[in-house]
Amino acid sequence: MKILTLGNDILRQKAEKITDINDEIAAAASQMLEIIKRDKGVGLAGPQIGFMKRIFVVHIEGDEKRVFINPSLLETSVETTKYEEGCLSIPGIYANVVRAETIKIQAWNIKGRPFTLEASGLLARVIQHEYDHLEGVLFLDYIPEKKREKLVEKFEKANKK
Repeated sequence: MKILTLGNDILRQKAEKITDINDEIAAAASQMLEIIKRDKGVGLAGPQIGFMKRIFVVHIEGDEKRVFINPSLLETSVETTKYEEGCLSIPGIYANVVRAETIKIQAWNIKGRPFTLEASGLLARVIQHEYDHLEGVLFLDYIPEKKREKLVEKFEKANKK
């Protein structure tokens, strides 16, 4: 599976709800976890590989592998934090992004069981980043326009080679 990169229109589309957690969904989740291991990422959403379903995976070193199916962000804290983010779909580009410090999310796991998770710090940030992908939002959307334009130009220049 290939990761789609900035400029691909699919990255700006909303993912569709998963109606049946079946072998296809399990296989996609497994492949997505392999991709983040291979590409040294911490999260990956279905749309990033052209799989337009509401699923993302997270694996932060030292923590368990997590699969989120049909996630809903229930709460985000008023407290925010700024942290440098990157994205497997925009390789080589990094920028500081302000996000909620803590979140509460509900989703289904690969066995079709619902769960609710409260997260803070890096896990909360990665969840918000991947959730955004399901909505067609990229981390670049959170930074000022002039800086975003420079970063997009840098990305395009680096990827013309």
